[in-house]
Amino acid sequence: MEVIEETRRYPFCVVWTPIPFLSWVIPLIGHVGITTSTGIIRDFSGSFYVAEDDMAFGYPTKYWQLDIRTVNGGPKTWDKAVNLASIEYFNRMHNLLSDNCHSHVGMALSLMNYNQSKNWNMIKLALCIFLFGKHVSFIAWLKTWGPFIIFVVLCFGIYAYDKYI
Repeated sequence: MEVIEETRRYPFCVVWTPIPFLSWVIPLIGHVGITTSTGIIRDFSGSFYVAEDDMAFGYPTKYWQLDIRTVNGGPKTWDKAVNLASIEYFNRMHNLLSDNCHSHVGMALSLMNYNQSKNWNMIKLALCIFLFGKHVSFIAWLKTWGPFIIFVVLCFGIYAYDKYI
């Protein structure tokens, strides 16, 4: 299935959105969710809660569309893994550093044995989204990178001001 940006449907995708302040300083860090075969977003938004089509920090700005051909059993296995991971995370306490939205998505990918891998984790997932993710639009790119660029320019400006004046 194709990504339909107008209706915000991203089938077989990992989706990403920036976390205010945190992503502005470190753009690699953000909030992720995983979609079903029909593009419905599931994300571990907080303790004992997995949202459906209501990401904690707004609409996705990036998506990484995965190859369903690398999942034995196809869409049925994909949806089952997303559902099982979501059920598991309905019973978990959210922890920013160790058991979070990345862990939820990693569990789903591991359960479906995506790309013959059962060891998806936060670091691997964050790097893959950063390297292979596509921005939804130019505005989404600005939402992702704009605050970081402003932050860097301000830091250099303050440094230059202190050094040369």
